[in-house]
Amino acid sequence: MTAISAHRVDTTPLERTLLHTASALDHFVTTRLERRAGRSSRARAVAAAKHEQSRAVAQAFGAMGLLPR
Repeated sequence: MTAISAHRVDTTPLERTLLHTASALDHFVTTRLERRAGRSSRARAVAAAKHEQSRAVAQAFGAMGLLPR
């Protein structure tokens, strides 16, 4: 889920309850999937995340005109 915090929106108690329930279910499913996955797939996910992060940093530096030597 994506949270947009640009401005406050009035919500009803029912909407807040539904959003809270959806968030709890999302957390439950994510935890379950992570527990089910073996260590090797977690290691791959961590390596992929580090790769994506370092690539994003390199692209940001390139956009500013700072290139590695």
